[in-house]
Amino acid sequence: MKPIKLSLLLVFAFLVSVGNEVAAQQRKLKVVVAGLSHDHVHNIMNQYRKGEVEISAIAEPDKKLWQKYRKLYNLPENIFYSDLKQALNSRKPDAVLGYNPVAQHVDVVEICAPLHIPVMVEKPLAATLEQAQRIQALANQYKIKVLTNYETTWYNSFKEIYDLAKKDSLGTIRKMVVHDGHKGPREIGCSEEFLSWLTDPVLNGAGALNDFGCYGANLMTWIMNGKKPIAVTAIARHYKPNVYPKVEDDATILVEYPNAVGQIEASWNWPFNIKDWEIFGSTGYVHAFNGDNLQVRLTENKTNSRKAVPLAAPYNDPLVYLAAVLDGKIDESHDQASLQYNMIVMQILDAAKKSIKQGKRIIL
Repeated sequence: MKPIKLSLLLVFAFLVSVGNEVAAQQRKLKVVVAGLSHDHVHNIMNQYRKGEVEISAIAEPDKKLWQKYRKLYNLPENIFYSDLKQALNSRKPDAVLGYNPVAQHVDVVEICAPLHIPVMVEKPLAATLEQAQRIQALANQYKIKVLTNYETTWYNSFKEIYDLAKKDSLGTIRKMVVHDGHKGPREIGCSEEFLSWLTDPVLNGAGALNDFGCYGANLMTWIMNGKKPIAVTAIARHYKPNVYPKVEDDATILVEYPNAVGQIEASWNWPFNIKDWEIFGSTGYVHAFNGDNLQVRLTENKTNSRKAVPLAAPYNDPLVYLAAVLDGKIDESHDQASLQYNMIVMQILDAAKKSIKQGKRIIL
């Protein structure tokens, strides 16, 4: 074969390979949505509107929400069901996505696990550690994936922090500080159906402690390679009892590791939205101010402020990531979404609640 023809064939083979890889990364998932009361459901609905996902069914007991979302996103009437079991009897999806109260995540897994249907829920994994343990038992028994979706998983800057730490650019991690909060869910305009369970101690498991404390617990577990802390100490405040009568609206959680300390600040009382992450290492410091911007300081007098490198597929989008996990293209066991790491998150949150109740440091 002539060299030119061989070169053209090699180029063609390369392009086909790249095209197949991109197509695989962008496989359109067929999902069933469990619940419409979580305002994060707008994310999946917008992806549906863009043609990035196929919603084969929606299971939601509140028919007022059927009308709301049908109108907003031009959804067909025949995909709505009052009951998840009924929806799954009619439609077999690639996965079920949970946008229902946190305390009902375990109910979704109870239904999906025997049918061998994977589940991804919005953070946190569960309202209580006991519920999380039941989820883990079901996932292990029926060998299904159960993932937890965090907004911060898709932050470019947070991945850059992680990479810097893994390259040992910061030295030994000594202190981590995570701030997650805003003015409050009512103050920022969350829907009434969302507020009805988000501010309920049973349906959400707590207030700001669960809602925002889970972010810091998740990030610390991730950067500490799934190491369980040795102790947790927490305090809670109730600054707005007239607005949130049933739950705390501010929490501070200290997480102790053998050679490091993590500080989680979770609040519904801040003047504006903050989701940031600081790491103090033995030789360097890094601060991600939001999803894109960070500041790195590796020497005494030199600070580098920059925009983070965009995440690469399949780590840049929850649906693309989920498809890659289900297709066996990536191992999620050491990622923020993994069941393994989120069981540790739930242990941290459970210990924080015990610390607040008992007024003491809780040994894990």
